[in-house]
Amino acid sequence: MSLLVVGLSHRSAPVSVLERASLAADTQAKLLQDTLAAEPATEAAVLATCNRIELYADVDKFHAGVAELSTLLAQHSGVGLEELTPYLYVHYEDRAVHHLFSVACGLDSMVVGEGQILGQIKDALARGQELHTAGRLLNDLFQQALRVGKRAHSETGIDRAGQSLVTFGLQQLAAGADPGLWAQGKRALVIGAGSMSSLAAATLARTGVAEIAVANRTRARADRLVEILRQGDDTTVRARAVEMSAVGDELTRADIVVSCTGSTGLVLTADTLADALGTTLDAPAEAPAATLAPIPAPADVDQHAAWVENGSATSAPQAPEAPSAAPRRVTLPAQSTGPVKLALLDLAMPRDIDGAAHRIDGVRLVDIESLADASADAPMAADVDRVRTIVADEVAAFGAAQRAAHVAPTVVALRTMAADVVAGEIARLDGRLPDLDEKQRAEITQTVRRVVDKLLHAPTVRVKQLASEPGGAGYADALRELFDLDPQTVAAVSRADLNDPNRGRS
Repeated sequence: MSLLVVGLSHRSAPVSVLERASLAADTQAKLLQDTLAAEPATEAAVLATCNRIELYADVDKFHAGVAELSTLLAQHSGVGLEELTPYLYVHYEDRAVHHLFSVACGLDSMVVGEGQILGQIKDALARGQELHTAGRLLNDLFQQALRVGKRAHSETGIDRAGQSLVTFGLQQLAAGADPGLWAQGKRALVIGAGSMSSLAAATLARTGVAEIAVANRTRARADRLVEILRQGDDTTVRARAVEMSAVGDELTRADIVVSCTGSTGLVLTADTLADALGTTLDAPAEAPAATLAPIPAPADVDQHAAWVENGSATSAPQAPEAPSAAPRRVTLPAQSTGPVKLALLDLAMPRDIDGAAHRIDGVRLVDIESLADASADAPMAADVDRVRTIVADEVAAFGAAQRAAHVAPTVVALRTMAADVVAGEIARLDGRLPDLDEKQRAEITQTVRRVVDKLLHAPTVRVKQLASEPGGAGYADALRELFDLDPQTVAAVSRADLNDPNRGRS
């Protein structure tokens, strides 16, 4: 296993960079195809969410892999490599497994414990399977990541350590008030009909809003979401679909707006919002800017450029347990004061709502960046420590399974060779003793097979045990050398295993 991940997230990069580096669905597909075409990579998967972009690959060379994956991310994101590099992080082998499992459990999310990331990991795996870029390693990795995430949510109270971005965002809009009481009777406009927008609409309905209007570029998807809302057993919300061209009119009636589309440009400009409220855009505020919480910069980010340039380094980096680099602080303009007439929640990346909306009197804007600020001091429950223990255990189990799987084709090849030897000797015996009846021949054949099986049992079982331990990868090579196994035969067993249609599916 030579698993490598190169990426950036809300922990390593400012929102402005994440916005510019975001990848559309067709761009993700092209990135995967180009990654496989690159020499160091044999498998690839991309995990792209509103606050992270990560490229996973099975590589045969670490330094060449880091350089190639970094270059590909820069090319497909449109952010120059020189500008992107300081924000990239690199994880290799067990550290890469640990990172994905932590992500799956919500430990690396903007709001700790949020569960939506599991659906995004599932989508990333499905995309890799559909494009045939995810092979044995990445299928196993992402499948187990999903199981680890589900285990963390079922065995611990990690869900209580944080909420989904939607719930957390509504809490921020309520500004300390009970979200249910705050939203009671209000009219909401949801822009977009994807997974996040659908979650937002369902959450708003349960919270107690009186009416939800859904706007989407594809009207049929908006209609489907509205139908789902109407059929909900736990809400009596009035829901209707509207055309995107009607958003301006809907703004004049809405109290809450949630937007999460795949648009690459602004969906709501500050001027549009000001017109809907019958006001004007204030001059830039002179008030001191609000300061977001520090964004930790892992030490391996700072070392990344050196790794790319210095191909003579002799060992793979090991990510530290805690960041050692000085934190970076990001500033946002202060929000306008006064009673809130329109509450805006922007969950899109790149952003849907003009950041200048904070300068409109009566508008409160919460977006991905301000959510990072608000969640920085979220309490860390004891359940988080339990999840970390689960992750550590699962990483060890995954590593052992992969090392054992590495030796399995060699064991199969050894037993195949032994079976061929038995078959050859029985055929030779038939030539020497042609008068043996079927019963005698069967008994001799069975005896020889039992002898071979007993001789091979202990060494094959032991080699699997040894191979599952750290540093055990060399036992497969030793077995091939001792028994003079044909490398092509071992490779054929590996390919047959990889092409098994039932492998890697749950």
